[in-house]
Amino acid sequence: MINVYVFRKQNAITAFELSGHAESGPYGHDLVCAAVSAVSFGAVNAVSELCQIDLDIDQGEEGGYLRVALPSHLEQSTKEKAMLLLEGMVVSLETIERDYGEFIKIHYK
Repeated sequence: MINVYVFRKQNAITAFELSGHAESGPYGHDLVCAAVSAVSFGAVNAVSELCQIDLDIDQGEEGGYLRVALPSHLEQSTKEKAMLLLEGMVVSLETIERDYGEFIKIHYK
């Protein structure tokens, strides 16, 4: 099971954390894991590149763990761009959860 934790402060995403493995298929053919990885890493790369933000990233060496936090002080326009990208990630993860809820669970804190 992949657990996704989305951390918010004043309705803005401050961080997110993914942990676990979907185990929805054999290694290398796990579509849920591939989808979650693509969505989350795509969002991280987009925020980093398009918003020019140095994110705080903690990643497990053998997969199964990713934690990303935004810096606490961002210009308002940069924060708004980052929020839009991260909210898009959450919508995509919610879609995966809706269709494959036995393999992924999203928690909001």
